Amino acid sequence: MSDLEVQAGLAAQSRQSGPSRRLGVAETAAGVLALFLLVSAVVPQLLAPGDPLAIDPLSAFQPPNLAHGFGTDESGRDIYSRVVHGTQYSLVIGAVATAIGLGLGILLGTLAGMLGRVVDFTVNRFLEVLFAFPGLLLALLFIVIFGPGVVTATIAVGLSTAPGYARIIRAQLITVRSQAFVEAATVLGRTRWQILLRHILPNTLAPLFVLATLGVGQAIVWAATLSYLGLGAEPPTSEWGAMLSAGRTYITSAWWMSFFPGLFIVLTAVTATVLGRSIDRRMRHA
Repeated sequence: MSDLEVQAGLAAQSRQSGPSRRLGVAETAAGVLALFLLVSAVVPQLLAPGDPLAIDPLSAFQPPNLAHGFGTDESGRDIYSRVVHGTQYSLVIGAVATAIGLGLGILLGTLAGMLGRVVDFTVNRFLEVLFAFPGLLLALLFIVIFGPGVVTATIAVGLSTAPGYARIIRAQLITVRSQAFVEAATVLGRTRWQILLRHILPNTLAPLFVLATLGVGQAIVWAATLSYLGLGAEPPTSEWGAMLSAGRTYITSAWWMSFFPGLFIVLTAVTATVLGRSIDRRMRHA
């Protein structure tokens, strides 16, 4: 092979691998916004030192201006400060709800995939019953039984996402269980639980990081929906869904009260989706 052929091959390889290493515009924007949201959740005073609950009736219903970048609400509270401080509520609710859904999904998926046909049949019928209800409707049913509130809404969102995770984990577990290294461990005399903990679960749970990233965005949207309906966080809490609910009364005269919380709900969900798909794509090409 000539030097020119070698250089051509290296150039082709560089062109093929380059896009997978470089960040696209969407990924870069999502990363910047994710950093902003993380800082807002951990140290909101750094970005918005004002008190999100401080009222100033004389400043009520001010549109976006130099003093109040996102305007003010009916009590004169600064909407920018409320949106920044509300990031903590929304991200925590999304993360906890996703953890609940994943935890139940792992439990149900593992039971279905490891404990034989009877258990698999039982778990699958249970999941089919849950799938008969749309996810948000299942969350509403849970809240009707146990009452509204932030904790109840978080648990409800987590429960409503669990069936989907369980199906994915069960399918992944069955695929991994048929691999040669699992058969080798069985031949070596490993117990079922040793094989599960040492070989199957580590290879099954790897894709869950991507699922969790995508799930956080979905959980935030659903939690905000419940708050908007008055079943989650309640005003004057600076949670985005509660802010949307408070602003709907003034949507024609003070559009900014609903626009900015809604914008951040959408941007957070899009950010989670873009980052999740980027991670998935890079894992597949690794």
